[in-house]
Amino acid sequence: MIQLRAMTEADIPLGMRLKTQAGWNQTEVDWRRFLQMQPDGCFVAQCDGQDVATTTTCIFGAVGWIAMVLVDIEYRHRGIGSRLVQHALDFLESRQIPTARLDATALGRPVYERLGFVAEYELMRMEGVATTDAIEPCNRLAAGSATESGLAFGDREPLVDDRRVADCSAGESGLAFDAREPLVGDHSVADCSAGESRLAFGAREPLAGDRRVAACATRRGGTEDLGTVVGWDRRATGTPREKLLSLLLAEDASRAYLAGESNSPGGYVLSRCGSRAAHLGPAVAFSPASGRALLDLAAADWVGQRIYIDVPSDNRAAVQWAEDRGLTCQRSFTRMVRGNPVPDDTRLIWASSGPEKG
Repeated sequence: MIQLRAMTEADIPLGMRLKTQAGWNQTEVDWRRFLQMQPDGCFVAQCDGQDVATTTTCIFGAVGWIAMVLVDIEYRHRGIGSRLVQHALDFLESRQIPTARLDATALGRPVYERLGFVAEYELMRMEGVATTDAIEPCNRLAAGSATESGLAFGDREPLVDDRRVADCSAGESGLAFDAREPLVGDHSVADCSAGESRLAFGAREPLAGDRRVAACATRRGGTEDLGTVVGWDRRATGTPREKLLSLLLAEDASRAYLAGESNSPGGYVLSRCGSRAAHLGPAVAFSPASGRALLDLAAADWVGQRIYIDVPSDNRAAVQWAEDRGLTCQRSFTRMVRGNPVPDDTRLIWASSGPEKG
């Protein structure tokens, strides 16, 4: 007999045991955050008196997020997962939430389809070890020279007479740049004006294939940036996620980075510890240059450690960043919706916060 009850902090060991069975990346801090965000919307399933499964929900405005549908291996294929998800849907409907979303694993997708969810798009979980060798030269320098006003990058030595200039054009799709002459060992710097924001990029040494790299003026963020981060995040995700972002910033604001300013958006990135790997994301960027610079800075905080990043497969620039950094696809998730669609923009989503909250 299956019975459902509310989840409490006393059930965190159960959640940790089940996520370990499944090979997932959550920590106890994550479980506490789920409970803090929606204390009345997290549930445990019991079978024959044993606690055997979990699920969590979180309400973001008109959107309810369902996650952490975990069933003990010994109790699978008994309808427990479906029962839990239906209970989560009933909870959201009782609060008149018109949209339910989730990120489905390959194992869970058929369950959700039977409950009326439809696929929206795919996310790729990219995995690898963060190394300084993978970081673009200007961003590697930037990662070590942050100030309150931004990041300084360039050369410590005077430029030789034949200073190079790279052409740069900025449009809605981002930045395009190349060099008309080859680099031959001299240090080259180019300034680039893009719209209202000012970008500086350069190389301390010749780049393979004469490739010029752009990086936006970036800075380390903090809890005082919550309003800016929430606004930019909503433009990309179509969802008011302040209660998630406020907790992530409060837990470790030192791992937040921003590009641009509130009136000239560049983007933001957060990252956090996981039980198996550090998780990069959420991240939003309004140009490829911003996205690459921000993810480089986030990765630099975890040098030598395994990292995960969940990237929408439609965002080819973000996928390319991950591949350029030596990351490979571990598995994929399917973002699914039941009810009203959400107007998110995968071109701006450079990293999901994870399947827990999208």
